[in-house]
Amino acid sequence: MKKLDKEKILALAPNSSAVANAKKICSSGSFVKLAHSSDDTFYMGECKGSGKSNYIVSADFIDDENPVMRCTCPSRQFPCKHGLALLFEIADGKTFEECEIPEDILAKREKKEKTKAKKEKESAEGTVKEKKAPSKVSKAARTKKINKQIEGLDLIKNISTQLLKLGLSTIGTVSLKEYKDVVKQLGDYYLPGPQILFQKLILEIQEYKEDQDTVHYQQALECLKRLRAIEKKGREYLKEELEKENLEMSDNTLYEDLGGVWKLEQLNDLGLKKENAKLIQLAFEVTYDEASKIYTDYGYWIDIESGEISYTANYRPLSALKYIKQDDSNFSLVTVPTLTYYPGGLNKRIRWASANFEEKDKTSFKKIKTYAKNIEEATKIAKNELKNILTDNHVALLLEFEKIMFVEEEGSKKYILVDKNQKMIELRNNGSKELTKVFYELLPNECLENQVMFVKLFQKDRTIYAEAHSIITDDKIVRLGF
Repeated sequence: MKKLDKEKILALAPNSSAVANAKKICSSGSFVKLAHSSDDTFYMGECKGSGKSNYIVSADFIDDENPVMRCTCPSRQFPCKHGLALLFEIADGKTFEECEIPEDILAKREKKEKTKAKKEKESAEGTVKEKKAPSKVSKAARTKKINKQIEGLDLIKNISTQLLKLGLSTIGTVSLKEYKDVVKQLGDYYLPGPQILFQKLILEIQEYKEDQDTVHYQQALECLKRLRAIEKKGREYLKEELEKENLEMSDNTLYEDLGGVWKLEQLNDLGLKKENAKLIQLAFEVTYDEASKIYTDYGYWIDIESGEISYTANYRPLSALKYIKQDDSNFSLVTVPTLTYYPGGLNKRIRWASANFEEKDKTSFKKIKTYAKNIEEATKIAKNELKNILTDNHVALLLEFEKIMFVEEEGSKKYILVDKNQKMIELRNNGSKELTKVFYELLPNECLENQVMFVKLFQKDRTIYAEAHSIITDDKIVRLGF
């Protein structure tokens, strides 16, 4: 019988409802028949459903990392709840009788193998068709789009200059309405990235006018600085693109800053990939951006062979929440055949098409700890990375520490991380929430001294702070939720 990790099943599921429904199918004994091939590459089940006839569901493991799920039910979800239920039955070690692989499955396998063999032969002989040169029409359309984007950057330049001269605090109700109209206009200039940033600027100004909290004013200024940087650097980038004779992509981060969307194939073609990467998730969080109306599921991962810390991002627009599966925490050792990177700085966004999930070896935790930096090293890295205004406003890395101190100064509570060199850094949330005494008191004693903490370093008022996300000991990762 095939051994199947439930983490992998959850990764295949289209949403949490499908998982819950699949488990109900298993617990209710809806499968009237379970069978598998002698070579364990094919599994099938006959499942009672709402229709007159039982549903026939199958899982083809000819490619072990990417099982092909099929079902006769009318569901548009893939895999459907019956397919997930079949996988759970396999994972739970249920009894499967032996069967022959159906002829139609063998035919589909043969067709797939022929296609694969043909591509490999063409690649070996160097007969792969060269990419067609872009047509004059596509070149003209591309030129027209870039010129339109430059026009949009001109608009951003004029508005941002005006805002700097007048001052953000002088913006009244009438002015806000005018600037909201500008936000809408940016959508006509193929600049969704700056459009969202401008929307954030407006929201921060609105908040500031309501509560006079200087935090919102500072956030608005940061948005304005970022807009100015995108306007200047984006203009240079677009002009360079206009001078190119072909349409080949480059790994310039400004492509995404201006609102471009990368395809997996494009990134792989640029060589932004790694084979057989082994990853462990250090932390997971879900955020909501009011300006873009998007929930984002962030997973922070470490490559246990290189120590590189990257992140996955699953974007779920508010208008499409029921159609997009929410990501979840992962506690496995994830082996990725082809790991794809997005252009970026120290912490790059990553993505993959398939992965294998295994139990973590306890030696992995000790290996992870070897990549930790002391506070002085980490602070230098963060300051250097945060100089670029277009990078994220935080740097994710591992900090070694000797102890965590809880102190009170003039009625305020502070948590201080101290390393073996007696260097210190304050733990803070990079947001409106505050760390509480509960955070300190609930930590196991083994987590309080001589361990490694996964943090996101950020800068405020020229001071570097650390936002705590998890603690790595010799045998586990303790995730911190607050």
